[in-house]
Amino acid sequence: MTEEIVHQRLSASDVQKLMANPSAENRAEATGKIAGQFSEGDLNDSERVIAEDIFRALLKDTEVLVRESLSAHLKKSPDLPHDVAMALAKDVDSVALPMIKFSEVLTDNDLLHIVRERSSVHQVAVAQRPRVSAEVADALIDTGNETAVARLVSNEGAELTEKALGRVVTEYEASAGVNDSLSRRTGLPAAISEQLIEAVTHKLQDYLSEKQELTVDMASNLILQARERATMTLVQFGSTEADLDKLINQLHGKRRLTPSLLLRAISVGDIAFFERSLALLAGLPVQNARLLIHDQGRLGLESLYNKAGLPKRWFPVFRAGVDLTEETEYDGGPNDRERFVSKMLERMLTQFGDPAETFSREDIDYLMGKLEQVAA
Repeated sequence: MTEEIVHQRLSASDVQKLMANPSAENRAEATGKIAGQFSEGDLNDSERVIAEDIFRALLKDTEVLVRESLSAHLKKSPDLPHDVAMALAKDVDSVALPMIKFSEVLTDNDLLHIVRERSSVHQVAVAQRPRVSAEVADALIDTGNETAVARLVSNEGAELTEKALGRVVTEYEASAGVNDSLSRRTGLPAAISEQLIEAVTHKLQDYLSEKQELTVDMASNLILQARERATMTLVQFGSTEADLDKLINQLHGKRRLTPSLLLRAISVGDIAFFERSLALLAGLPVQNARLLIHDQGRLGLESLYNKAGLPKRWFPVFRAGVDLTEETEYDGGPNDRERFVSKMLERMLTQFGDPAETFSREDIDYLMGKLEQVAA
């Protein structure tokens, strides 16, 4: 059956044709026309009662073709009696799947029974429904059916809570199909995206170490760069203040709220991430930290920076970054961050006179390399 059904009215000639030759094809054609009129609301009350009785009789038709026609034409009817919808949903796959995938008559309880008691194919059909409730989504995640879960997370009509998304990342970490669908889902909370990044980068590190003949340290450095860049991308497209706090807390809990990550943040002018991260590391409310960071007396930032335990020798770079954010206005254009990094590089090269007087050679190489990575 095609997805799009053209509904035609049952005529007297159709009835005559059916009486003269009640073949499966003619019965299926007549069934489709009656069901089409029912779905489109073309019948009056008494005709609808008759049609519903006809549908119940047709459920017993031994020809699958007839029942397929019934399901295909009634799958989107909101007025279909529940018992007819359920009977069709329990039929062979070619009859059941259209109803399971589309029928609004099926309740969440019906769908939960299908998910828990029927086959993997039926689970996939549920995952593709125009709307999937949070309860049904959780039940689908419970199945271990990678195909169904991949369809679920790619379905923008599926109600997936942050807890459910976190389960998908954790429980389906090894599934390339699920991870691909999840990465394409719009509106992912930043904390969930960061979990996904972590899962993917662990695999990539193993691959680089085992297949590309890189040392563990070299692979780790490449992965760190990629993960930091991806994390700052989450912030770039980011979210509410609550989402940002959740991401920062998650990074801190996993010991990834590092000086290197904060350097990347300030180097692209992400002052909100920097402020909230410094506040957390120093154990202060964000508002207090913000006042210290932007203290006109210029002692507040250094005091907060030291309290946060960041490397003292790098403080001039963070100071330059904060100053630059206060001097620079983003215009909302696509290259805002690139322009900021360019200014940051220029500031690094000019503000400190002889950098060797401020930083060790190792620090200079690291900081310049880090800025080049950010700009890449």
